[in-house]
Amino acid sequence: MNRFWVLSVLVLLFSCGPTTNVKNQNWGNALGTTYSIIYIADQELDYQQEIDSVFQVLNQSMSTYIPTSDISKINMGDSTIVVDDMFREVFDISTQVHEASNGYFDPTIGVLANAWGFGPGEQIELDSLRVDSLLSYVGWDKVSMNNDNTITKASPSIRFDFNAVAKGYAIDRLGAMLDAKGIKNYLVEVGGEVLAKGTNLVSEKQWSVGIDDPQVETGRQLKLIVSLEDQAMASSGNYRKFRVDPETGEKYVHTINPKTGYTKNSGVLATSVVAENCAVADAFATTFMAMDLEDSKKVIQQHGELEAYIIYLDENGETKEFFTPGFQELIQK
Repeated sequence: MNRFWVLSVLVLLFSCGPTTNVKNQNWGNALGTTYSIIYIADQELDYQQEIDSVFQVLNQSMSTYIPTSDISKINMGDSTIVVDDMFREVFDISTQVHEASNGYFDPTIGVLANAWGFGPGEQIELDSLRVDSLLSYVGWDKVSMNNDNTITKASPSIRFDFNAVAKGYAIDRLGAMLDAKGIKNYLVEVGGEVLAKGTNLVSEKQWSVGIDDPQVETGRQLKLIVSLEDQAMASSGNYRKFRVDPETGEKYVHTINPKTGYTKNSGVLATSVVAENCAVADAFATTFMAMDLEDSKKVIQQHGELEAYIIYLDENGETKEFFTPGFQELIQK
């Protein structure tokens, strides 16, 4: 009886003691970039298998670089493919952002992405006539999702390209996986886009995320650092992803204006958008690179759920910054 009493007291004391916060981390390569996932728990955990599974399922659904993926088969004209719920969710998000941006966000630019050398397809020599011809295969109004989860395209030549939203969506799915595991404090980062939940219990601070300076071409230098809690942030810029014509030396950025068919060289250098989920943040960050600054400001004003930071050059070529008040509050002093 005494032994049982002593054991009970020890168990009670142990259960009432301070909870140990263990920092667990997985990192690697996926979706053509790198990822890092930090999650805090009261014990050592390793969700690598589950993480790999999320990337694998997402790739099979929406990777244009995998010939056997659903999106690749649809792009090749297969109208019998029944897409999964993830594809449908990304399609719905794309519809929302397309409408909110007056058509500047358009994932049917796949044929143009290939032509300009930013997709898995063949790069071709472009002139105004060829661009006009390819534009006939671009337009969100030319595709539809059917009730049976098949896709209808106005032309077999229309190509989907979800690269401007799929990475953010992947982060959301990884977050959903951690939520299902009961993890309440984590930071998911894929290629610079992030989803922060809870706080960093190890440091007892909010999650800190850096934003690159778009005018530093060699190496990396942070422009500023923001604190995030239960928020997602995505950034976009043409300072790293571009190609240079070896013959003419002309620089072609990866942002394509779906209205003109041309790559968008503008005064906007980089954008960062904070939203509730990363797919939406990712889509709008890319969209604001394609839009003129004043048009982006109008969209941001109409959508109070978004916080934004835009770095741009004014008419005199001087670097300027635009913040929403909410974004400015997130900046670490």
